[in-house]
Amino acid sequence: MDYVSALLPPVVMAVFFIGVIRVIVKTQGGANKTKEDAVVDAALARTEAAQAAAAPKTDA
Repeated sequence: MDYVSALLPPVVMAVFFIGVIRVIVKTQGGANKTKEDAVVDAALARTEAAQAAAAPKTDA
């Protein structure tokens, strides 16, 4: 029975990993793609604006 307890964690992790990959592949594109892209673009714009505001301004 030691071999069962030794193999169980890797098998469980492999099944979980395969499930995660399937979910990622299934959710790519489709009807939500435009909405998801808009959310990512908004987050990037906020990040870039915050970095621009925090950057030290140098006068030449």
